[in-house]
Amino acid sequence: MSRPESFAPGSALLLLLAACAALCRGAPMAGELRCQCLQTEAAMIQPKRIAHVELIPEGPHCGVPEVIATTKHGNKVCLDPTAPWVQLIVTKILNSKSTKL
Repeated sequence: MSRPESFAPGSALLLLLAACAALCRGAPMAGELRCQCLQTEAAMIQPKRIAHVELIPEGPHCGVPEVIATTKHGNKVCLDPTAPWVQLIVTKILNSKSTKL
């Protein structure tokens, strides 16, 4: 089987990569290996303003544990996991989860 003269050997790979880039643009990568929190907040946030708290343990993605609070207005705030008030919240969450098991 002969190839058309206009078909360069590397063009199929380039075409495949271009198609993948077009389809994947803006899609979050599964299992991104990086910390989500670049800066943390140590100042206390009123508990009544917090709607949800996400605990992300340290691992291959990030060398430090991350605590991300979502406020009732939808803002996400990275909390300092070494702050005493944050440690109290984390302890309460972990204790409530262990009693439900």
